[in-house]
Amino acid sequence: MHVMKRGGRGLPIVRDHNDRSNFVQSLLYLNDEHRDENWRQALKDTPFPERPPHWPVRKPLVDLWAWTLMPNHFHLIVRERRDGGISKFMQRFCGSLSAYANAKYAEKGSLFQGGYKGRVVSDDADLRWLASYVMVKNTLELYPGGLVTAAKEFEKAWEWGSWYEFSSMSSYARHINSPIVAIYDNPLLDWFKDRKKFKKDSRDMIVAFADKIVSKDQKSLVLE
Repeated sequence: MHVMKRGGRGLPIVRDHNDRSNFVQSLLYLNDEHRDENWRQALKDTPFPERPPHWPVRKPLVDLWAWTLMPNHFHLIVRERRDGGISKFMQRFCGSLSAYANAKYAEKGSLFQGGYKGRVVSDDADLRWLASYVMVKNTLELYPGGLVTAAKEFEKAWEWGSWYEFSSMSSYARHINSPIVAIYDNPLLDWFKDRKKFKKDSRDMIVAFADKIVSKDQKSLVLE
């Protein structure tokens, strides 16, 4: 399933580096059948991505295959590992992010705008295209000058994006195992093993978005 959620009234969901780091930690530690209400306190002296010794072995609610954090929204591609796993994870994940922001910035209410948007993707070709969209297109929107500039100077933009730490693009572009991204039975690892093809396909997609020639079916996948 492709999942996307926006900040309330289009406002930012992260405001500084610590907020972005908390987002990343939440992706890992809240994707677990075990729940510790004081998980941040429990991790105070535990370096990421290790677990406190008193926690049980991790049992993820979902397999996370791809993700990107944007200033005012986020995208995930997840596969459910147990009935209701996606909804349970999203409720826990977004609720925790809201509580963190409210405590830090002395605010009230949800950080987000309504419920999350989700779309089931069952076609391999659609999933492969969507994964590049989630990781590459969204990341390169943040490249200086935006997507149009990224399309014009793609080699530089690709290198820049491959080091962006708040997206799974860096894991696939540089073949680095991530504690957040599922390793077992993850088709993206096989599809993107050929980095040249991953890069070429991503470039074609970026150019298509920059030139506004994305198909209607593709647009329906992105949840924007």
